[in-house]
Amino acid sequence: MDHHRPGFGPDGGDFLFCAAWYDAALMIGAFLKKTQLPVILALLVTAFWLSPDFQEIAAGVAIFLFGMLMLEDGFNRFGGGLLERVLEKVTGSLSRALGFGVLATTVMQSSSLVSVITISFLSAGLISLGAGIGIIFGANIGTTTGAWLVAGFGLKVNLSAYALPMLAFGIVLVFQPAKYLRGIGYVLAGLGFLFLGIHHMKLGFEAFKDQFDLTRFAMTGLAGLLVYTLVGAAATVVMQSSHATMVLIITALAAGQISYENALALSIGANIGTTITAIIGAMTANFEGKRLALAHLVFNLVTAGVALVLISPLRLAVDGLSDMIGIAATDYALKLAVFHTIFNTMGVVIMVPMIGKLTGFLQRAIPEQRPDVSQPRYLNEAVGAFSATAETALRNEVGHLNDNAIELIVHGLNLQRHKLYEAPDIEAYVKGARLPQEFDIELAYEQRVKVLYGAILEFVNTRTAGETPPRLVERMYMLREAAERMVRAVKEIKHLRGNTALYTSRNQGEATALYNTLRTELARILVEIHKMDTETSENRSSLWLEEERARVKRDKSLTNQRVAKLMRKGALSPAVATSFLNDASYAYRAMKDLLEAARIYYSETEGSMAEVEQLLTLDEDTLELDSEV
Repeated sequence: MDHHRPGFGPDGGDFLFCAAWYDAALMIGAFLKKTQLPVILALLVTAFWLSPDFQEIAAGVAIFLFGMLMLEDGFNRFGGGLLERVLEKVTGSLSRALGFGVLATTVMQSSSLVSVITISFLSAGLISLGAGIGIIFGANIGTTTGAWLVAGFGLKVNLSAYALPMLAFGIVLVFQPAKYLRGIGYVLAGLGFLFLGIHHMKLGFEAFKDQFDLTRFAMTGLAGLLVYTLVGAAATVVMQSSHATMVLIITALAAGQISYENALALSIGANIGTTITAIIGAMTANFEGKRLALAHLVFNLVTAGVALVLISPLRLAVDGLSDMIGIAATDYALKLAVFHTIFNTMGVVIMVPMIGKLTGFLQRAIPEQRPDVSQPRYLNEAVGAFSATAETALRNEVGHLNDNAIELIVHGLNLQRHKLYEAPDIEAYVKGARLPQEFDIELAYEQRVKVLYGAILEFVNTRTAGETPPRLVERMYMLREAAERMVRAVKEIKHLRGNTALYTSRNQGEATALYNTLRTELARILVEIHKMDTETSENRSSLWLEEERARVKRDKSLTNQRVAKLMRKGALSPAVATSFLNDASYAYRAMKDLLEAARIYYSETEGSMAEVEQLLTLDEDTLELDSEV
């Protein structure tokens, strides 16, 4: 990555530190993936040895985190892709993107999940960078609702009384065969574990304070702000959940184990640490996903910086607002929730007017790499986690393969794609294109088609395993078949390229005319497929595909008759006729594969699905070519 990036502002110097922070966070993320487990185990062993009562706190955190995992899994199962579909539809404006971020995080109580889903959608090209930034901003506000729930409800009610029935009902439902019942079961069990985790953290801190007073480590002033901000960030990096960190802070604060001032700094640090989850998720994403992770880091660093600088005015604002809404002066847990909400909302207010500049900075800081047409462009781990992004990424990659395949086919026919698409008379252009294209079609096939096809096969085989919805599996298999048809078409062109160049580079009478006829028919199909690609789904018609299949069948029959007639007249030698008929078989199979690939690929769009279903009811004897072409 280029470390000499332009900055955020016009002079290229502002916010340059954010790019350095992002690089550092990437290294931290990579380091954590390798060392997190042994580090956590070592810390737990040490803590358990120092204080047996710490076990209940650690168990509470573990139960809470497990509950979050079950809750996230439950929403994925119960939603059946609902979250992804909603995300795709509600990001048309910044206000709606912000609202979605707030609502989704409030419901799921996981800004990390919302961030990972957003990175996945952005990587697949389903939403814009601006919409992704809006969702991330909204998620930061949404995550503050967790602090309110814990401080206002969790500390004042015996949560175990609610947790145990939820766990009992939830586990029963988890083992049901029906998908939605299992989803509800995961949600109930997740909530039960969340409540149980909070209960054990609260009990643990109450017992822990009798043996070990953490307030002895309280720090005041600037040093306390900085140290406890770093501690909060480190705790969130380890747990990869700012929500869990905030629950831990609130329960410790309620038990009198940390001071209110230090709790404020810890909550600021938790906001910084939560960016690590998005950064780890972006490590396998494309450049757009990395841009969004950097945007998340920029937002949280700016918000944290402003909160630290304005900590005294913010404390006064918290006191004033708490008095207005009836929060007791000594209810520091609820006052911490107020502070958490105020400084996250303040960050959004500061950053929203700067989204345009932020987007420009992100585009300069992480530039789009020059696309390598020989490598997969859309398939990566980030897009494979959710149904909507997996299908969209696969469709885009099949389109990428199709683009490469058509370029090889056009060159294999000794034509040039841009001239073919612009030609007013395709037949005249083909007859005049006699100069062979100098390229190694075998090497081009290996580099630009085979590699992509292998990546598509691997992605489909991996993604369709497990509990993938049957409809998605079917659509992915169809896209895989379209890719297979494209590859087969290229292989057919490879077989006939030699004779095509031999008989069309100079006029050799009837043989040249026959090969030009094949080239013209193939070229006409390629042009029509290009027209389909440039049309919107609403205006795209698949009718010509079925008509073309019938026409290819008729043309093959007429070609065979034409060759027989020329042989009887002595205008075509048996050797040339045999070579041509073999090449004609290759060409007509390539035509059939191209048409079938286009039918599969474009019939999947909503705009043409009804038409395709109607066309497929036509007489199979008229349209079926598999046994004859």
